[in-house]
Amino acid sequence: MPTTYKVLGQLASAATTAETLYTVPASTQAVVSTITLANISASSITYRLAVRPGGAALANQHYLAYGVTLAANDTTTLTLGISLGAGDVITVYASAGSALVTHAYGAEIA
Repeated sequence: MPTTYKVLGQLASAATTAETLYTVPASTQAVVSTITLANISASSITYRLAVRPGGAALANQHYLAYGVTLAANDTTTLTLGISLGAGDVITVYASAGSALVTHAYGAEIA
């Protein structure tokens, strides 16, 4: 089973809605080692971060972080080690459009 270390996803949030950062491809597993969230605006924002099983609608039990404040022009780094299966999804929400940039780093195992 080959392992590919890579940037799993990059997202510049466009709206105040849940957006997909990364979906594990079919016939693949992934390990998410790090997620960074950067507030590129001059005002504080809040964010939400969720991991949900493939095919599941976003629900309360999927949130890793909810309503976390991120100061203006600040970045937070989360070191996680999350194991995901095919079709699993990482979702991000920002309280202000065009304010949050999110990156996921890790490995895909095919």
